[in-house]
Amino acid sequence: MPDYYAMPAPTDFTPQRVISLVPSVTESLFDLNLGPRLVGITDYCTKPAEGVQTLPRVGGTKNPNLDQIIALRPDLVIMNDEENRLEDAVALQTAGIHVWSTGPRTVAEAINLLWEMMDVFDEPAMVPRVRHIEQVMDFVLLANKNAPTVRTFVPIWRDPWMTINHATYVHDLMAVLGLSNVFGERERRYPLQADLGQAEPHPPEKVEGRDTRYPRISLDEVVAQQPELIFLPTEPYLFEDEDAALFYELDIPAAHYGTIYRIDGSLLMWHGTRLAYALNELPPIVDEVRALLGKSDE
Repeated sequence: MPDYYAMPAPTDFTPQRVISLVPSVTESLFDLNLGPRLVGITDYCTKPAEGVQTLPRVGGTKNPNLDQIIALRPDLVIMNDEENRLEDAVALQTAGIHVWSTGPRTVAEAINLLWEMMDVFDEPAMVPRVRHIEQVMDFVLLANKNAPTVRTFVPIWRDPWMTINHATYVHDLMAVLGLSNVFGERERRYPLQADLGQAEPHPPEKVEGRDTRYPRISLDEVVAQQPELIFLPTEPYLFEDEDAALFYELDIPAAHYGTIYRIDGSLLMWHGTRLAYALNELPPIVDEVRALLGKSDE
């Protein structure tokens, strides 16, 4: 799917009938006063609860019902280059439907996308809200400028364990929050046995074009990285108390200091206006962890 930031405006007209195949975009459209233009959403679009309650569901992010989407006659279908499939985008474009591929990799790009959405839909009502998000981001960056970073591990899957590296939105949000991603420089290796240190990795020419942003790791690697904080999100994998208990058995600072937190995964994984919630709810946790680690006055 084409990279969003290399694309021109998705239409040369103002869309009035929109289908969102991206949960974070669905929430953002409502927050930007654009909810009434939605005519279809995915099964995973859960926010805002009241807003999405009566909208037609068109399947999942990876398996949308293309016939249903076409029958809803949208002016525009908004997709994401990670959450949705290229073949579905091509099929919709072949059917004559405008597709907007989004895919911010940084917090700044996520905010730029909000500005672009207001421009594409010619709806400036929420300009003050987006400006406020920018101001809060600037404040959080300033607050963390001279503060000690906290070594942090964020798993996104189990069996095998998976995490994120520097080329992701989550990594950049962590940096804004004053967190150092302990696997930021770790690239995914192929095959799986190589990623887990049990075999030699394929040469670069054999993995060219494959995604290396989500390495599969072992618990021994987690111990070696000595994270001081662990966030266990509720998505894309729903981590439970038993997962936290497993990490508490490891010889790592996060276990010794009790700084392993189960959190709402949307705070880390969703871009868009969900960023406002992340910038409000996560900094107090980071401050608490710094205090427990005795890092506050370094």
